[in-house]
Amino acid sequence: MDYLGINKNQSVNTVKELNQLLANYQVYYQNLRNFHWNVSGEHFFDLHAQFEGLYTDARAKIDAIAERILTLRYRPMSNLASYLREAQIEEAGKVSDDREMVRIILENHRELIERMRSTLIVAEEVKDEGTIDMIAGYLSDLEKRSWMLDAWYAQKSERIMA
Repeated sequence: MDYLGINKNQSVNTVKELNQLLANYQVYYQNLRNFHWNVSGEHFFDLHAQFEGLYTDARAKIDAIAERILTLRYRPMSNLASYLREAQIEEAGKVSDDREMVRIILENHRELIERMRSTLIVAEEVKDEGTIDMIAGYLSDLEKRSWMLDAWYAQKSERIMA
């Protein structure tokens, strides 16, 4: 039954984009867990809590993206090997410096934002309003979170001038 009014064949490119986003979110999620567990030093309390909030949010978005793919009648990517192969975001590995952790997270955000914008373009081509609505909300939220992290990361000379 065609309960969405979207031809499954028309959704294939949207699903490819959603799977790319899913793979990138999975690697990003693991980077956040890594940093949450391993942050130390002067900014421990701030960043430990910040990383936890980010990975909790990422976990919910991962589930929603996978369920959107299922709603479009496709199977989401669901194994680590596929995520690592398909994602543009790379595993962070061992990082000790808290500023470097935030820099990496901001880079991860840049990639996620790029993937979201690409998904929106493809979903618009087939008038997939459900995907557009979901991803547009994620984009706005991640842009705001990125701004906040960037404000923390910025040197005094880089801050916004009045």
